[in-house]
Amino acid sequence: MEPEEFIRIARGEQPADLLFKNARLVNVYSGEIYLTDIAVAGELVVGVGPGYNGLEVVDLGGRYVCPGFIDAHVHIESAMVPPREFARVVLPHGVTTVISDPHEIANVLGLEGIRFMLQDAKYGPLSMFVDAPSCVPASPLETSGSQLEFYDLATLLGNEWVIGLGEVMNYPGVIHGDRRLLQKIQAFKGKIIDGHAPGLSGLDLNAYRAAGVGSDHECTDLEEGLAKLRLGMTIFIREATGAHNLHPLLGLLKPEYASRICLCTDDRHPADLIDEGSIDYMIRYAIAQGVPPALAIRAGTLNAAEYFHLFDRGAIAPGKRADLVVFSSLEDLRPELVYRGGRLASRDGQMQPWEQPRTNTKTRGTINVRLENLNFKVPVRGEKLRVIGMIPNQLMTESRVMEPRIVNDLAEADPARDLAKLAVVERHFGTGHVGLGFIQGLGLKFGAIAGSVAHDHHNIVVAGMDDESMLAAVREIISMQGGLVVVGPEGVRARLSLPIAGLMSDQPLAAVRAQYDRLAVAAADLGSSLHDPFMTLSFMALSVIPSLKLTDLGLVDVDRFEVTGLFV
Repeated sequence: MEPEEFIRIARGEQPADLLFKNARLVNVYSGEIYLTDIAVAGELVVGVGPGYNGLEVVDLGGRYVCPGFIDAHVHIESAMVPPREFARVVLPHGVTTVISDPHEIANVLGLEGIRFMLQDAKYGPLSMFVDAPSCVPASPLETSGSQLEFYDLATLLGNEWVIGLGEVMNYPGVIHGDRRLLQKIQAFKGKIIDGHAPGLSGLDLNAYRAAGVGSDHECTDLEEGLAKLRLGMTIFIREATGAHNLHPLLGLLKPEYASRICLCTDDRHPADLIDEGSIDYMIRYAIAQGVPPALAIRAGTLNAAEYFHLFDRGAIAPGKRADLVVFSSLEDLRPELVYRGGRLASRDGQMQPWEQPRTNTKTRGTINVRLENLNFKVPVRGEKLRVIGMIPNQLMTESRVMEPRIVNDLAEADPARDLAKLAVVERHFGTGHVGLGFIQGLGLKFGAIAGSVAHDHHNIVVAGMDDESMLAAVREIISMQGGLVVVGPEGVRARLSLPIAGLMSDQPLAAVRAQYDRLAVAAADLGSSLHDPFMTLSFMALSVIPSLKLTDLGLVDVDRFEVTGLFV
């Protein structure tokens, strides 16, 4: 549309393409909620207020309208489907834009994986912007399937959908001046640089911020959030499947910090996306806890748009994209109509037809494991074990010290103390690397659970109460060329194949969810009471979140940022 025509429509001299009458607008600029009309021309809002006519008129009868929700930080791979299928579940929840950090698939396939995600999202109903993954691998304490240097990432800078540098997870590398990491930050100077610094404080936090990092989504309490806000960082409040930070951080959702708080889901599994939702769930919860509705909605819309310099969206005003969510209740915000670029994308929770060209993009096989001599035996080499101690609803862990259960000079799992054996098997290059450890808190009584999703290197991670079950689980993942599995004494009880990089399924999300539900039931039958044992298990291999984790190279003391001995 020519600018002259757009202005004529804005002045009411020509009819708008689409006119919403009697809309109760949630104005995220002023914090007001009032009855008005909204005129749309093409993909944009052309005017707000009385005096417009429209070629198509939708009378909302006083229903509320707010901007489309923006997820400030998400790993789409954690939904275990590629972008076009992910769009089908989040759009009905009002999410019209996501900032994706594809470092999961990048840690497996490098640039090939990033380009797969961009290609799969093309021409779809969801706006997917990408932060180029900064930490591939996440740290030098693991074996990933790829390694991306600053000059690799620089090839993405010309892509209009790549808007910044993804979460800088290797915060020890930043504060200690790791040259390769600082080169990546320098390459993206002038772009958005996202952070990931759990528990960082004091002079080290100052150094991290001084390097150019602008946000953090790892805060777990108000004190940490305020410390980072005071240094000029934007805080993304996270409500993921494995990390529930929304409730303890609700105190940040107040007028003083209104412009510097965003909402994100980070890693969210299919059942939670389908049953609870995405950013809409976070907004509902915040409002129910007493946060003013306009402020909660602003955190899920305008704040993210302005932080990421996406100035064409995030609000309902002339010249902004017509990404709109229509709903009936502020107290129980449930999207009824969702428009993306002025086009109806979802009605009453159901996606509307949206033609998206098919792509022939394929990914290569990524499960390469040497089975010969693979075993999980742990010879006793001391009187005390270092044990990964899980913390409920958090990704951080404790470093515990316990006496081993000894059988025939081997350290074994001990169901009486909820002590499972843990192993990480390298799966990218067939190196034969196997990291061995123990974990307390999974709740298993017998059998094993395993997956090829293990943040962020995505080697095979397996936990169990006996070596035979653990080996059977690894063999099943190899046969599926990636996936999740539950094994009991009699063999495989449930499985989910993830052939796309060992991370994502090629099936519809509903089918993935059904299989995932069977996995959850099977894991519960083994004794686990965790909400999502597979999501929890996948983060026990992440070497950049304190305090003790396991990779294929061994037990990692994250506080010291070094591989440490299993025995004290």
